[in-house]
Amino acid sequence: MALLERVGTLLRANLNDLIDRAEDPEKMVKQVILDMENQLMQVKTQVAISIADLHLLEKKREEAEREREAFLKTAGLAVEKQKDDVARQALERSLDAKKRVEGFDQQVADQKVQVDNLKAALQKLNGKLADARAKSDVLIAQHHRARAAGKAAEAHMNVDANATSSAWNRMKHKVNRAEAIGKARADLLNDDVETQFAALEKQDEVERLLAALKREKA
Repeated sequence: MALLERVGTLLRANLNDLIDRAEDPEKMVKQVILDMENQLMQVKTQVAISIADLHLLEKKREEAEREREAFLKTAGLAVEKQKDDVARQALERSLDAKKRVEGFDQQVADQKVQVDNLKAALQKLNGKLADARAKSDVLIAQHHRARAAGKAAEAHMNVDANATSSAWNRMKHKVNRAEAIGKARADLLNDDVETQFAALEKQDEVERLLAALKREKA
């Protein structure tokens, strides 16, 4: 999912490195925080949508199950009235409904994985955003001090190549390294539901169920 990939990029972002490379550290940090806030809103929206989709799939699964039970009941009544053709049709419809139930079972499982992944991404992004807000002012101030120290060192050492390198190293050491917080990747399951019943196997199952019903009614 593209959204989770963008969130993962933000989670892997290291504010210290961004500040080191930025010509305007304050602008860079503010932009990173703004990006995080925007992505956070998108993830929240997607979590809500995914949960709603999950409820819808569960409802459809329940409807298919009720339909399967209704056709089995119809088949039983048909057998009692010795209407085998009607019983066969009802049993066949019940098998179709059963197949839909199994399909919905897989979709529900896949959707739950997606919801869990999005919730995890949301939690991590919340933490990263809070950490970025807390550290942004400190990191920017440290960077300013380090840059000022570097310039002072350059002035005293006549800006030769070795002095420049040494000043830069001292400046770099003044900026704390923030530890990157994990990454969020969706390993969404998207397995296709294989065909459960071939035509011949389906007819055999219908006949078996019909025979069972007859034995039960006898």
